[in-house]
Amino acid sequence: MFKRTHIASAVVMAFTCQFAFAQEEAPNTPENSADEMEVIQVSGIRGSLNKALDEKRASVQIVDAIVAEDIGKFPDNNVVEALQRVTGVQTTGRGAGEVSQVSIRGLTDVNTTVNGRAIFTGAGRDVSLQDIPASLLSGVTVYKTRSADQIERGIAGAIDIKTHRPFNFEGEKVVLAARAIYSDQPDEVDPNISALLSNRWEIDGVGEVGALVNISYAETHYRDDTMTAGAAFPFFTDKPQFNYSPYSRVPNEFWPQGTESGLPTASGSTLDVNGEPTEYLLARDAIFGTSFTGLRKRPAASVSLQWAPVDTLEITAEGFYTGYENESQNAMWFSNTFENGNGNIDTPIVFDGTNVIKEKQAIGAGGFQSGDFSYGKTDSYLYALGAQWQASDYLTINTEVVYQDSEYETDFFAMRFDRVATGLDVDFNDKDGVPGISFWDDPNTAVNEADMAAIANWNAGTVYDNGGGNAGDALTFTFDAEYLIGGTYFDKVKFGGRYEKRTAQEYTRAQDAIIRDENGIAIITSVESLIEQIAAAGGAGDGSGIVFQVDDYFDGRADVFDSFVTADGGYMLDNGSAVRSVYGMEAEDVYKTFDIEENSYALYATTNFFITEDISGEFGLRYVSYEQDMDFVAEVGGMNSNVFEESSANADTDALLPSLVLNWNITDDLVGRVAYTETLRMPNFADLNALQYWFDPLTEGATYGTGNGGNPDLKPTESKNYDVSLEWYFADTSSLYAAYFKREIEGLVVAGRKQVVREGDDGVTRPYVLSAPVNASNGELSGLEVGLVYFPEALPEYLNGLGVQASFTMLDSSQDTPEFNQLGEISGYVDSQMAGVSDESYSIVGIYERDAFDMRLSYVWRSEFYTGNEAAIFANPLQFWNRPEQSLDFQFSYNVNEDFVVTFDATNILDDVYQSHYGENNDTLFNFGNGIYSRTFALGARYSF
Repeated sequence: MFKRTHIASAVVMAFTCQFAFAQEEAPNTPENSADEMEVIQVSGIRGSLNKALDEKRASVQIVDAIVAEDIGKFPDNNVVEALQRVTGVQTTGRGAGEVSQVSIRGLTDVNTTVNGRAIFTGAGRDVSLQDIPASLLSGVTVYKTRSADQIERGIAGAIDIKTHRPFNFEGEKVVLAARAIYSDQPDEVDPNISALLSNRWEIDGVGEVGALVNISYAETHYRDDTMTAGAAFPFFTDKPQFNYSPYSRVPNEFWPQGTESGLPTASGSTLDVNGEPTEYLLARDAIFGTSFTGLRKRPAASVSLQWAPVDTLEITAEGFYTGYENESQNAMWFSNTFENGNGNIDTPIVFDGTNVIKEKQAIGAGGFQSGDFSYGKTDSYLYALGAQWQASDYLTINTEVVYQDSEYETDFFAMRFDRVATGLDVDFNDKDGVPGISFWDDPNTAVNEADMAAIANWNAGTVYDNGGGNAGDALTFTFDAEYLIGGTYFDKVKFGGRYEKRTAQEYTRAQDAIIRDENGIAIITSVESLIEQIAAAGGAGDGSGIVFQVDDYFDGRADVFDSFVTADGGYMLDNGSAVRSVYGMEAEDVYKTFDIEENSYALYATTNFFITEDISGEFGLRYVSYEQDMDFVAEVGGMNSNVFEESSANADTDALLPSLVLNWNITDDLVGRVAYTETLRMPNFADLNALQYWFDPLTEGATYGTGNGGNPDLKPTESKNYDVSLEWYFADTSSLYAAYFKREIEGLVVAGRKQVVREGDDGVTRPYVLSAPVNASNGELSGLEVGLVYFPEALPEYLNGLGVQASFTMLDSSQDTPEFNQLGEISGYVDSQMAGVSDESYSIVGIYERDAFDMRLSYVWRSEFYTGNEAAIFANPLQFWNRPEQSLDFQFSYNVNEDFVVTFDATNILDDVYQSHYGENNDTLFNFGNGIYSRTFALGARYSF
């Protein structure tokens, strides 16, 4: 049973898990300082911002940066949370206890590197940034334009994560740190601890040697509660024609499904039913919600060994590990809301002036509770060995070999509890987008049917036993050479190459079943009987552990029941043999669904040049080639058929990508930049998988199912990028900067759709709408971003230390989204915004720093944004939109002495309901999802010497 207990008082003093090394790093050695900037030694928050501005100013490209002190001084657990205050960066997805998704200037295709090395998770092309703890970082650089010597992937930009190295410090360095973090939704306190040990030595006859170990461990309990008003269908009124039942659903052949704007919503709107104009009502088919709880563990480590036998040679060996282990229970309730009682209900209430139902009743509506348990584990390793050799005063050579291996495995167990409700009252938009529902009790029975937590109300339904995983590895060789020319117009040239052999595999298993008698006939089994059968089959205890109870559902913010029960997926996973025995199943092994090998090659050359003393730049060319061999395995004949079909495919592509940037030092304090670059996005490996998955409809009486699959014929998405920026460094640690940018993108991947008639897993032959990715869209994104860092001078003593860091981004995006006919052919195009792009976003950080303490209050806001499309089988508008999002975080730190710091921080202080809806500016008639997430409060400290 799930119960919340108040243990907030257990939040006690611990150690903070972030480091503040920015002001303590050693000077760069001569052999690696060619491109470094002068560092003004100012400690604390102001010092970290000053170093970030120095990096921005000195870079040839348009960049923004965060240094170690900056990350450590925010209440950030991972890279994504730290990046949300960077100019032009937007974040979203606060579920499961953390911010999880990052976009640069509205686009999510971001190439991520660690110390310049491409890194990935599992069979993906990129790393899960939230897996990288802030405590392992010395800095992060966000590249908005890129040189030809950088990896070409990522049309949004690139994020380079820098870890600590022993040669960054003067000598011995030890830091012990931790935080105790309280999350209010799960009512739990979690540890976040880390340690860094580093030293360097001069050894006669050997040279200088350095060693560093940086480890981190974090746990996060989370709870996310959601409520959702389902998709819409047209229904007859109380006086239908042609002998249809009152308030019954209009058959699909009389109305178009999945249109951009949905069916007309004006009062009195009609459909042509058998040649007669017939009024209809629009109503949701269902209402549902979840309580998603879990525990996530993240260990991480970075090890760095450096050896400089002579002044001109430096050898580095490094290892980088990120781990992830997650257990989660998704407790879901689902109720159909259409009428099965032949019109014996009160007249529905519509929104004024519309045919859209706001409130209604339903009699005999089916529903289910689902308990889904997922276990997932990832281990990712990176090993690197490299050398930097200053061969002469003019020539520097860098070479490196990198091996990566990442594996992800998952197990999933779920069970439904089913019933037919006596009746219900529902308000699809009861509280500013949040729906409400209550169930009726039948006074003629001993059971209270309105009690969603009463076990006696439920029967055992379908059980799902799934699992799988994915894996990937890569072997990478790089060679880079830089030659100083020292000419009048050309300063230096840089050239090199990169080879990578990458593999990716995915595995799966899936089966489902219902309880049947010895003759194979389905039988109705109460949950009470199921408990007895589970115990008899060898389940732990008396079998009652199969029941999971949610309390304090939706935190009292909705007109809905307080408690409900589902199956306990964790119990099912731990007692899988007993559950399978009751359902007549056997444990299955995973099988491989795809195996991809990709070889990629890159050659590049760049040159730095001067037009005048104040105007300089860089021009480069990068040639890239990708070759892919792909093998696929699909289970044909439906789930549980154990009949497999193999196929294979090959693909190759190449491109020549130019880059040009001009920098103009207009004055000593004013810098202008102009850049043109070309980048690309390679298809995700999972999108290349030809395997198709089919899903029977959830809603009773629905005549369409859905399906999805991949496309081995996908091509890269290519982008032409234009950037102009102006940066004014008007004082130490103060700067005002602005940039205009434009992206012209070809070959965007969108979901193609076609209709396929097939027999479902439930034995019913019906049409299914199959979605698969295709390169069928082009887009354009442009925008303006403005950033400010300002510490006023000559303030009164008590105000000295006040500062502000602010940014504003304005975006305009368009995409020609194709429409498909039933055969999957493009029948036309609709102009829409790009997914995930907010028109406006801004952040503002108020800073107050004194000798003994500092504090920050950080506010982030973004306007509503389009997130994707619904399945094209409903009557509501096709697009999903999120309402505007905001967050407020606070951090305070106190320096007990030079070595010991204590901290307090808080995140998600505003505790908003995160909401989505169908159609732009349509959150009243077609509200959709509502989610509440945890606030966190943390105490901590850090000790260093």
